[in-house]
Amino acid sequence: MAENLEKATLGGGCFWCTEAVYLQLNGVVDVKPGYSGGHVKNPSYKEVCTGRTGHAEVVQVTYDPDKVSFSEILEVFFMTHDPTTLNRQGNDVGTQYRSAVFYHNQEQKKITEEIIQEFEKEKVYDSPIVTEVTLFERFYIAEDYHINYFERNKNQPYCQFVVAPKVEKFQKIFKDKVKKQN
Repeated sequence: MAENLEKATLGGGCFWCTEAVYLQLNGVVDVKPGYSGGHVKNPSYKEVCTGRTGHAEVVQVTYDPDKVSFSEILEVFFMTHDPTTLNRQGNDVGTQYRSAVFYHNQEQKKITEEIIQEFEKEKVYDSPIVTEVTLFERFYIAEDYHINYFERNKNQPYCQFVVAPKVEKFQKIFKDKVKKQN
């Protein structure tokens, strides 16, 4: 395994969706769902769902920068969720579903801000991007049943109607970046 692995921590709505997308991105070594950006230590899913812990549902993506850049990670992020809706993604509403990039270093912050500016300049979206860009502090991994949720629950209605379309959108837009299946 490469020794120069890096991490990206991203909140793009329900972490089942973002995890399912990033697990398919070439260059990604690991994806863990969890919680960042709040004030409660070791929050549970139930607590985060109340919206009172301050946490966002996030994924922590471990990737090989020799195979996929942070810019590419962000391009996938911005194209597979709606970064223009404040505290919601579709029917998932609350601060825990906010669009957020928790940057790990100043380079990630700079790249994130540049991509947002570029998307705004090019009017990629009809509304302004409201993605929070915040210094990463802590990541709390989600409960075991959330890990690889989509793969294990493909027939569940939420997975069929919400997660699957996002994965399909990713596969269509980024077909050259999808991991080769063994």
